[in-house]
Amino acid sequence: MARKRKKLGEILLEWSTVTEQQVRQALSIADGSGKRVGEAMVEAGFTKEEDIAKALAAQFDLEYINLDRPEAQSQIDLSLIPEDLVKRHLVLPIGTMNGRLKLIIHDPMDLELLDLLRFRLNREIDTAIAPKSAIKAFIDGTSGNPAGMFSDESLVTESVDVTMDRSVDTSVDIMAGEDAPIIRLVHRMIVEAVRMRASDIHVEPMADRVVLRYRIDGVCHVRDNLPKRMQSSLLARLKLMAGMNIADKRIPQDGRIMMPVDAEQVDFRVSACPAYHGESIVLRILRSESVKVGLQNLGFEADTLEQFNKIIRRPNGIFLVTGPTGSGKTTTLYSAMDVLNRPDRKIITAEDPVEYNFTGINQCQVRESIGLTFSAILRAMLRQAPDIVLVGEIRDREVAEIAIQAALTGHLVFSTLHTNDAPSAITRLLDMGVKPFLLASAVQAVMGQRLIRFLCERCREPDPEPDHRLLGLVGITDKDLQNQSTYRAVGCTHCGDIGYHGRKAIFELMKMNSEIRELAFRRAPIGEIRDAAARAGMRSLLGDGKIKILRGDTTASEVARFAQVESDTPVEIDV
Repeated sequence: MARKRKKLGEILLEWSTVTEQQVRQALSIADGSGKRVGEAMVEAGFTKEEDIAKALAAQFDLEYINLDRPEAQSQIDLSLIPEDLVKRHLVLPIGTMNGRLKLIIHDPMDLELLDLLRFRLNREIDTAIAPKSAIKAFIDGTSGNPAGMFSDESLVTESVDVTMDRSVDTSVDIMAGEDAPIIRLVHRMIVEAVRMRASDIHVEPMADRVVLRYRIDGVCHVRDNLPKRMQSSLLARLKLMAGMNIADKRIPQDGRIMMPVDAEQVDFRVSACPAYHGESIVLRILRSESVKVGLQNLGFEADTLEQFNKIIRRPNGIFLVTGPTGSGKTTTLYSAMDVLNRPDRKIITAEDPVEYNFTGINQCQVRESIGLTFSAILRAMLRQAPDIVLVGEIRDREVAEIAIQAALTGHLVFSTLHTNDAPSAITRLLDMGVKPFLLASAVQAVMGQRLIRFLCERCREPDPEPDHRLLGLVGITDKDLQNQSTYRAVGCTHCGDIGYHGRKAIFELMKMNSEIRELAFRRAPIGEIRDAAARAGMRSLLGDGKIKILRGDTTASEVARFAQVESDTPVEIDV
């Protein structure tokens, strides 16, 4: 008789990785959302993706592969199977034995995929397990630029004949076929940026050239300086792809581009803004998987994640996420929505614009030109009896008061606010004209956040001579360094010789208690509110960053870009 296979939850319980209550809760989430139990556990923050992968390996008697180890990476031979299978299905070949091909996969229960691979490759397959994110990171690292951040070759070299007569007008290329030089240039630029994990592509006309920059992990890098003669056709091609009016160059325009890159559909939000030397165009790259990374992978410390999970499951009240543009607020809120999105809950959002589409959530696009404002959508959605409401941003008193009324009448409301830290959200709402007693009653918690770059795990190394000025800026003393060291960025082929790979957030979570509500009611100064939050256990952005520095996740210079102790001595931060 075949041995009965243990359930995933049973294995994790034996390893003391999760509790029985967490297993039951994950099962409930999985039943309601159609997700696998392991996926539900990771997204709820109960355990790590690596633990799930190891448990799956134990459950199916398969080998677990740690792709962070160089010896494991050296076994991978991508030439054994077609590139499209690697990228589309996230599988890695690690050799053959007795005519059988061994592949690293992330889901041993995906029997349809295994049948497809056997059919396409016409051979029998053995499997091993690795986390999905580790497989994807390896593929991204090899399909990007393994020789460094950028090659020395200009984008123009292979796309456009650089010897062409300067008097030739290349604008005719924008309507030509796929072989037209300017079309090849734009396509190569977009594909390269996506493969290099860029979040934005900046096309910036200057007096004598067109500067092309990619923003990678929050920092802009100059990719190329394109000839000035190409400016007109390049900008026209991008505007045409984005559905803009290519004839009007006097007013700002917005558009969108959808195109496949490596068998994956990628969405680009395009903005054109008139500037002195020509229109500046920015393509913001929107990847659906970037907002489905799971709460565990956002950068939460264990205690903050536990508090966060409790807050987002409250029946009513307002939960605010604060920070400047580009601080990851949308990703945090969407990750929370992904956890809460179940068939027994009705979720409605009001967004400007709708950047990512979620199955099972009613998403409303703001269109102020026809009167479809945040406030109008909010009033309409409250008549549809939602359980959870997400407002993209609280911009004025009217929206704030409607959101508060929704919270006071039994709805759970999520929204964002542009402030520098969590305590400042209270004074910002009061400045908008929100009545203090309403604010004190409705707001349940405020979370401030910033995105910081994390060190590349493959090349980081202990810093033998740390900069004590920078360490002082983030509150790290010699006493903190007695039994441990900080790490520094080095650079390798995996991270493109930057030393950093990927970003996560630092957080400060301020839960409203009786003291803070009283201070809000009295319109107390921000300093008093911040002190009360600290007494209640709020860890500041700086405190959260300090933990990550001492653990070796990031550097003092990276945290100091966003949070510093009070100091009269300015220190230049090199990125």
